[in-house]
Amino acid sequence: MIKVGIVGGTGYAGVELLRLLAQHSGAEIVAITSLTDIGTPVWKMFPNLRGYLDLEVLDAATTRLDHCDVVFFATPNGVAMQQAPTLLEAGVRVIDLAADFRLQDIAEWERWYGMKHACPEWVAKAV
Repeated sequence: MIKVGIVGGTGYAGVELLRLLAQHSGAEIVAITSLTDIGTPVWKMFPNLRGYLDLEVLDAATTRLDHCDVVFFATPNGVAMQQAPTLLEAGVRVIDLAADFRLQDIAEWERWYGMKHACPEWVAKAV
């Protein structure tokens, strides 16, 4: 069973990911984080997940996810690049649903997204 963490699990992309993974026989969702709704049971926010997930939303600012096998970032651009290096160095696989690792050309990425990339050394390693 693959232990999954989801950062930004209460936004649109995060909820769709929760819905898909909650029914996946090979995935065990062990952490869902957000900047809001901390402590709220996921099924109370999303009744369609009642019976599938018995987890509360954790604080994205303080929750450690290095015990996960894979962490999904369902967050706005600029979030994953701040947190992914620590997870990657701990051996956690990272899947960013935004664009932090999408473009190989850092200057082009910075032009498109209007911010400095926090970890350009990881972009070349991204798939």
